[in-house]
Amino acid sequence: MPDSPAITALLFGLRGCLVEVNPGADARTPCPTPGALPTLDWLHQQKVPCAWLDELPAAEGNHLARPLPAWLNGYPGGNTPWPAPDACWQALMHLQAGKLEGCVLVSDEPRLLQSGLNAGLWTIGLASCGPSSQWQALSPKEQERKRGQATLQLFALGVHSVVDHLEALADCLADIGQRRRKGEKP
Repeated sequence: MPDSPAITALLFGLRGCLVEVNPGADARTPCPTPGALPTLDWLHQQKVPCAWLDELPAAEGNHLARPLPAWLNGYPGGNTPWPAPDACWQALMHLQAGKLEGCVLVSDEPRLLQSGLNAGLWTIGLASCGPSSQWQALSPKEQERKRGQATLQLFALGVHSVVDHLEALADCLADIGQRRRKGEKP
């Protein structure tokens, strides 16, 4: 993975971004999405403050987050539903981000991405979403069609970048770093 991303803090959607519950498996057994653990490990090594967000009640969100590293903070629920920016701001305050400049939100959930946009964050949408077992069961042509539709919908929402999955996040963060160095703002 490349050198340290030029970011202040990174927020992730929990469901669909960091964890999934595969159909056919025990519905209460969450597992990390492909690339989630190596990506989180890399960010932790780079000392990038990270947290996850979800609208689930605290007990349910914390249960789903069990396969994630213990150092990763989570902020389930909240008083104001998405797409209000409050959840993003509160999570960044807990992370002691200090400034919005350089803060990034990654999710496949359009309402959470809109919350990030409303909060003034850089946003990265995930185009290849849904349980990985369902995704892998699709033909390559169907995967490409769904990926294309999701990408168009995410860019229409106004996200700054779109990647297929978390394994592509490092390059995307490097691109955002370059855009920031050129003076671009979210």
